[in-house]
Amino acid sequence: MARARSRRWCWTLLAALLIPAVIVSQRSGGGGSQASRVAPASLPVLPTHPALPRSADGRHYPLIPQDPSALATLLEALEAAIRAPATPDSALPRLAHQQQVIYRVLSRDPARARQVRQALSPSWHWLFDQHVAARREFLAMHRGPAGSTLPAWRIQAPAPAERLLEAYRSASAKTGIPWEVLAAVNLVETGMGRIDGVSVANAQGPMQFLPSTWAEPGIGRGGNIRDPWDAIHAAARYLVRRGGLSDIRRGLWGYNNSHHYGEAVLRYAAVLKADPAAYRGLYHWEIHYASAAGDLWLPVGYAQAKPIHVRDYLRRQPFSSPPTTLRPTENNPARGQGTDASGR
Repeated sequence: MARARSRRWCWTLLAALLIPAVIVSQRSGGGGSQASRVAPASLPVLPTHPALPRSADGRHYPLIPQDPSALATLLEALEAAIRAPATPDSALPRLAHQQQVIYRVLSRDPARARQVRQALSPSWHWLFDQHVAARREFLAMHRGPAGSTLPAWRIQAPAPAERLLEAYRSASAKTGIPWEVLAAVNLVETGMGRIDGVSVANAQGPMQFLPSTWAEPGIGRGGNIRDPWDAIHAAARYLVRRGGLSDIRRGLWGYNNSHHYGEAVLRYAAVLKADPAAYRGLYHWEIHYASAAGDLWLPVGYAQAKPIHVRDYLRRQPFSSPPTTLRPTENNPARGQGTDASGR
């Protein structure tokens, strides 16, 4: 958020194989590798189980293959499919959520993460490292026991992906702050505008501004603190004011007084810079909340006027809880020829 503070919101912001995707070439030069790919032969078959509780739109909490090789194969296919122009927009929410939960799970399990990385094709290593390291930076910001209540938020659909991308690039052209940094800040602050709520520090809107900061000359400029276009442009101006043009880390420190925060933002920005098509996945990442009952998924439609106990919420919305015992068993997806694009 655009001001100094010592604590962040506790969120962020997924055993089956799948149809092999045609993937990857090593990028020469530069700082790392980029997975460049053609369209996969088929969309990944996502792990599932008939006993899983479902959200209102028919989705369930992503299941994670236990076998490291199966998980690596799934992750490679997800990354390729998300970037492939032939992948329909309707398939992206499920693919991206599965991708997101994989990285969240592996960031908390270093031994398993090492096994999965070893099973990945080398051309995916750099991307894998950025995602896992970014998530671990946020974990380092939150010490102490997880809470037993969920926040008084409303989770809403974000502005259209193309409109947000236009705003990031417009603000970048006007200020010199990289569009990838602005997108990453929007991602980690509110899931690109999904979280509609006020933080404990009274920060508001998709880029989490304090009203007092917004009112500073040259920052809000009379715009709407809750409007994505206005807020993204204001964030770019704020990063400039805090020294971001000469040292983006110093600018991000002004946005949030944490080196962990700045490092995480820059890792997500690096992912977008290496391959802007990665935006197709990050845009669809869901809101997760670290609670005493686990990493809870708060979907669009979550709306609480006041904090609610985790136990009470899960009694009504059991799909929000990560599966702990179920394994994918249906139709042996390792050899299936289907796709999960139908959304049901």
